[in-house]
Amino acid sequence: MMWSQTLDKISRWSLLLTLSLLPIFFLPYSRMPVEVSKGLLFVVGLVISLVFYLAARFSDGKMSAPRSPLLLAGLGVVLVTLLSALFSSSRGMSFFGTIFDLGSFWFILAGFVAFLLASLSFQSQIWARKLIFGLLVASALVLVFQALRFFIPAILSFGILGDKSGNLIGSWYNLGIFAGFTTILSLLLLEFFDLKRVYKILVSGLALLSIIFVFLVNLPLVWGLVGVFALLVLIYKLSLLKGGVERKNFFPLATFIVVLCSLLFLTSGKFIFGVLPERLRVQSPEVRPTFSSTFAVGKSALLKDPLLGAGPNRFADAWAMYKPAQINSSSYWNATFDSGVGTIPTIFSTVGALGILAWLSFFAFFLYAGARSLLAGLKESFSTEGTFFFTASFFLFTASFFYPLGSALFILAVVLSGVFLALSAGRKIEISFFVDPRKSFFAISLLVIILGASVVFGFKYLERFAAATFFTRTLSATTVPSAETAVTKTVSLYSNDLYLRTYSQVYLLKLNSLAEKTTLTTEEQAELQNVLKEAINGATAATEFNKDNYVNFQTLGAVYDTLGSLGVPSAFSKAVEAYASAEKLNPLNPAIKLALSRDYQALGDAAAAVGYAEAALALLPDNKEIKDYLDTLRDGKAL
Repeated sequence: MMWSQTLDKISRWSLLLTLSLLPIFFLPYSRMPVEVSKGLLFVVGLVISLVFYLAARFSDGKMSAPRSPLLLAGLGVVLVTLLSALFSSSRGMSFFGTIFDLGSFWFILAGFVAFLLASLSFQSQIWARKLIFGLLVASALVLVFQALRFFIPAILSFGILGDKSGNLIGSWYNLGIFAGFTTILSLLLLEFFDLKRVYKILVSGLALLSIIFVFLVNLPLVWGLVGVFALLVLIYKLSLLKGGVERKNFFPLATFIVVLCSLLFLTSGKFIFGVLPERLRVQSPEVRPTFSSTFAVGKSALLKDPLLGAGPNRFADAWAMYKPAQINSSSYWNATFDSGVGTIPTIFSTVGALGILAWLSFFAFFLYAGARSLLAGLKESFSTEGTFFFTASFFLFTASFFYPLGSALFILAVVLSGVFLALSAGRKIEISFFVDPRKSFFAISLLVIILGASVVFGFKYLERFAAATFFTRTLSATTVPSAETAVTKTVSLYSNDLYLRTYSQVYLLKLNSLAEKTTLTTEEQAELQNVLKEAINGATAATEFNKDNYVNFQTLGAVYDTLGSLGVPSAFSKAVEAYASAEKLNPLNPAIKLALSRDYQALGDAAAAVGYAEAALALLPDNKEIKDYLDTLRDGKAL
């Protein structure tokens, strides 16, 4: 028994430290994006926690789990995501993506495992309060670090962060959402926890600092979320006071001030923000699809694949195929979006009706459990920890409907809902493995399978993380030989269409450097043939990895265009084939039609060249480059 308790404690500490460090963790001077670094921490910490939890179950043969439909709803999300990935036309993208992409099956599975472990591990008030302390400390460190970066951004860049808007959370607006999240956490502590005076001062300071960051980001969505949730905290606090549940009969002044600030900035934010000196603003404009365009793309994808959708992590492909025609009237006509207006709408766009139903069931059970817990708190014993974790998770889930959260924030939303489940579930399921020999055999077999699968998953992720490190070296390489070495190592560890396209482009650079030489030795001629072959192979392999990504075929067409300019026979014909495939996948893209026009002109087919140029101009009527090119074609002049 003591041994199992020790193993359980290690498992809990691993999960607690992983969640607490998630907001602040990054790998300095690694050139690795902070989101990728956080993925490494999450996977390693999760695997360690799971392995020790399973070891504890081997030791005592018992498990206690909350009796709640929310667990079954979460499992339903995982199973439907698995089915959607299995029937996806690009399983590589749907299962893992480039590097543990948010929305991919393995990401959803890992999130559910963390949710399950949280519901099993944080059933005591002591461990819940330890996690609260860890989250508050991490939040304070993130915001203090960012405040210092405003004054010494270069020193605190650590080779990873760029200008003043570069931060430890991800995008600038994600930092704003995190600041709003921290504001609500601080208010919950001030209003519902019995804190010592020194802790109240510290938490009040954190609330003030987080509100300042919400002000600096100045995103209306964040002000709206902070205002609504602060108002809910205010109403619930007053309800507790009137109901006699709360002993200390004081007005929640801090929460009331936050509500007023949110209302003020929502109604007069531009005027107030305009009085600040320009040098104090930190702006990082972001572009993402609107609700209407996300809905239009999701609707079209759902009509094509009603039950299971295009597959997890396939929004970019769906966007290229079904984007609204009016997008071409904007400056983003050639942009590819990996996500829609928010994280949840993006997921809904790709997993079909079954996936949408599974996710809605999860949120419905979550809200039902939260509402029941809060209402019970008005009449019976009030759970401060349960209220804290429900509100925190609810805040992030709500934000995910309106904005594409980074992976770290979405993981926190999922796992904190698991902690809430652990604290609020009144009934528990007690399972004993070693009572019946037959049950013992199946239980041990299942535990061994899960243990082995978790270890294998951890090693596979580390392999793909290593591939990502070599890929960053490829992008930062200053010479073609160094880029070639890095990209070759990248695709040997893990091949996806992004890496393969880059592989092809590196060999195109090498091909061009060889082609510039006036004379070639016998060895160089042999190398030229090999380089040509590798450039084609890389682009072709990218199309095979994801046959629904138009960029892969566009890259293959560009490879053949380069070969055609070097005099390779039939290259332009193959380029036409590649661009034709790209056109089917992105029918409203003028650049693809223009590329087809140029290739047909190179092949001597003037009628086809003019036709595609006219089609490109019809999609982009104000483009001077296309107009001039079309006039040249009509005049019969050589390009």
